[in-house]
Amino acid sequence: MRTSNIVRAFILGSLVEVAVPKPGNVSRLRDFPDLTFYHFLFANTSLIGPYMEAAKRGELLGEGMIEESNVGLGQLILMAIRESKRWQDSNPNFGVVALSIPLIVSLSSGRPIEKAGLYASKLIERSTPYDSVNFYKAIRIANPKGLKGGVKYDVYDDSSFGELIRDNINLYKLAEISCPREMIFCEWLNGYSKVYETLNMLEGFIGNVNIEGAVLRTFLNLLARYRDTLIERKAGAEEAELIRRKAELVVRGELGLDEFSNFMAEKGDLRNPGSLADIMAVALSLLFLKGYRLEGSFLYKS
Repeated sequence: MRTSNIVRAFILGSLVEVAVPKPGNVSRLRDFPDLTFYHFLFANTSLIGPYMEAAKRGELLGEGMIEESNVGLGQLILMAIRESKRWQDSNPNFGVVALSIPLIVSLSSGRPIEKAGLYASKLIERSTPYDSVNFYKAIRIANPKGLKGGVKYDVYDDSSFGELIRDNINLYKLAEISCPREMIFCEWLNGYSKVYETLNMLEGFIGNVNIEGAVLRTFLNLLARYRDTLIERKAGAEEAELIRRKAELVVRGELGLDEFSNFMAEKGDLRNPGSLADIMAVALSLLFLKGYRLEGSFLYKS
């Protein structure tokens, strides 16, 4: 699998995800006061260099030139977030970066698309506490919303760096701690199960509707199945469950899409399903890597 194709797919997936209008999310038709469509364009295209470096390390891994524990996932994520922040002043893509880097390494090492998620989880399991320290540094730069302070291994407490090393907390152990509050970490633990579920849904819709229709229908099904953890952190589990139930009504045809979109926009970015959007972006990346090309407004496998 060519490095350039892998990097192209992971850049394109994020761009298509944000372009398509979806309830609650930033898109080409909707901005938030502190997060706009252009933030995503600047941030996601800035990742070309870091993604190329991740792919290079994957190739070295596949050739047996480096060990799994020496890939430096945390360093790669930190590199990507620094580059993202260099070109814009918001946090449009931390979750996408955290999901994409291990997958890019996995794919570039020679794993097929269908098994890349499982090997990415293995790489996370083989990471070191120094990866976690670099990951914490990346979080500080991105400064995502809804982080809980005053907890063990607090991101914003400098003493946490030493504690992560002392307690041998690598990225996998960090994910076990954080999974209940953020589904991105659950993906790290579970072989990217929701990403592949989303990929399968996308492929199921592609034959019947255009690219925007396929993305929208898939996203509505995700919203109907899962409470978005970004919404949970910002607005609480009750609000996240309300959104899930309303999305379920939309999927069943009992609530109109316009009414649901208006509901999602009522409270600014409080009902922004950002975690599921990150999963959608990475699933789209895998879709494009499988060889789909655009003909008119429809996707066809070449």
